Amino acid sequence: MRKSETYRNEIKSYIVRTGMTMTEVVDYLSDEYGWSRSVPNLSGKLKRGSLRYGEAVELADALGMTLCGRKESDNHEDERIQIAICNTSG
Repeated sequence: MRKSETYRNEIKSYIVRTGMTMTEVVDYLSDEYGWSRSVPNLSGKLKRGSLRYGEAVELADALGMTLCGRKESDNHEDERIQIAICNTSG
């Protein structure tokens, strides 16, 4: 499975867990952030793995969550931050 498919499935599972539909998420994103009201546009971004960081922040907000990160390596030459959607309710 490609990484973009894994990310897409993970984000869709977050949407399901919140009890929202894709249409409700897209409507919220449109109202709050000016996104297109097109479910296929969001689905396409998830399928291609082309969601930008700012869009991920807004999507997390729509789900009542936030993005959190952690450093993957102590090797400063290859330092990476892993970003995930985190539940804000504790």
